[in-house]
Amino acid sequence: MQEVIIVAAETERSSHKVYEKDKIGEVQIADEVVAIIAGLAATEVDGVDSMAGNITNELVGKLGMKNLSKGVKVDVSEDHVSVGLSLNLKYGYSIPQVCETVQEKVKNAIENMTGLSVLDVNIKIAGVSVEN
Repeated sequence: MQEVIIVAAETERSSHKVYEKDKIGEVQIADEVVAIIAGLAATEVDGVDSMAGNITNELVGKLGMKNLSKGVKVDVSEDHVSVGLSLNLKYGYSIPQVCETVQEKVKNAIENMTGLSVLDVNIKIAGVSVEN
């Protein structure tokens, strides 16, 4: 079973404080933002065809609404992040090489953009896309 984060506007979003200075203010990052960063970083890797989603995500995509956190599950606690990705890869690419590159790119993107420490990036290969 694939796990996907879906955040509705009516629900309370989970966010984490990453910066506070001299009581001027604070910066909070929603979990969904971390998921979007992970998804975008993963799809930039050569050999990744797309993120894999569930039926709900596929229907949302066909209706024209883009779910940028499709195929991504994040667990953010204090200053640490665990990421789970479901990917569709392109045929002919080395799965171990592509996955290692995805793990490094996702880890670096999240750490550089948020300042949070990534504990692990787990990948599930949901399919392989073959071009006509």
